[in-house]
Amino acid sequence: MTSPILNQIGAVFIPVSDIERSKEWYCRLLGLPLDGEVLFGHLYVVPMKGPGIVLDSKIFTAESVLKIPAFHLNTEDIDAAYDFVKASGAELLTDIENDHWFNFKDPDGNVIMVCRS
Repeated sequence: MTSPILNQIGAVFIPVSDIERSKEWYCRLLGLPLDGEVLFGHLYVVPMKGPGIVLDSKIFTAESVLKIPAFHLNTEDIDAAYDFVKASGAELLTDIENDHWFNFKDPDGNVIMVCRS
């Protein structure tokens, strides 16, 4: 039987405690305008190339915070990306590892990875 489920990711949900703060933080991180709207009072779809990121304050609990990266963000310049995240005040969890990747936390403690593409 052929599966009706496509082999592609539509979006990754990230639990956040404050949807407006998280919307601003992720948009600043990704260099995006703040022109999108919060849906239903708790969802913000971050405009991405490829699979989407959905920030959701309705699913937030201390237990739902991503303790390991569920995805990674790409960069062509790992050193510049590291310096940018460091300057933003985000909590860095690693240095640049193997000249290829590093991890940090968003304001709610979700672990995010950046990888050199």
